[in-house]
Amino acid sequence: MSGHSKWSTIKRKKALVDAKKGKIFTKLAREITIAAKEGGGDPDGNPRLRLALVQAKAANMPKDNQERAIQKGTGELGDVTFEPFIYEGRGPSGSCFILTGDTDNRNRTVAEIRHMFSKHGGELSSNGAVSWMFDYKGVVEIDKERIGEEALMERALGAGAEDIQDWDDTWGVLCEPSDFSGIEEEFRDLEPDADVRYLLKPENELSLEGDVAVQVAKFWALLDEHDDVQKTYANVSIPEDIMDEYGP
Repeated sequence: MSGHSKWSTIKRKKALVDAKKGKIFTKLAREITIAAKEGGGDPDGNPRLRLALVQAKAANMPKDNQERAIQKGTGELGDVTFEPFIYEGRGPSGSCFILTGDTDNRNRTVAEIRHMFSKHGGELSSNGAVSWMFDYKGVVEIDKERIGEEALMERALGAGAEDIQDWDDTWGVLCEPSDFSGIEEEFRDLEPDADVRYLLKPENELSLEGDVAVQVAKFWALLDEHDDVQKTYANVSIPEDIMDEYGP
């Protein structure tokens, strides 16, 4: 009986992992499609597409899926129309969120997101109500096995980086958006498939613990799971074990 129970637990966990991976692939495919539609299907001449493909490779997204997404964007598999959006909102316990993504039906998307905020004691806010709490940054994420902290700091600061953050098994090199291409180029020889992206960094983080942290982490995950949402940013600091279990 215990063996059967353990197997059931394993199957449930695998199903959750597979579902999460499917969500990630869906979001990556949409980003690849939009990038290809905007700038063409050649990643060498399309920085947004190149970045999306690097992220897809890091997530082990099948090559065929990547190619189909590019073809969809270039019109080889039919025309697609997506409209970018940025929504800001206040969640439970003083948490603030910014959501970015693309939609083929803005009215549907905004109604669904507004409902999520309202249902969890928050509200979808007007533009500017939350964004002033965040700074727009570029980031290159590098495996710690590739380079030590001192060597990284020397190269990063020499290339114009603003900050270096310690993220468990990786280093996060942060910079102003205007310096992003130079930072990316500086570390391409070190790690050609480094995770490179833009992010919104909160100027000040709200530290949460216990049940409040769990509540906000669950809400964050709910926002992140929406099909049209590509990125979610929050002004909160939540313990790692709670984020691992409940967060996005």
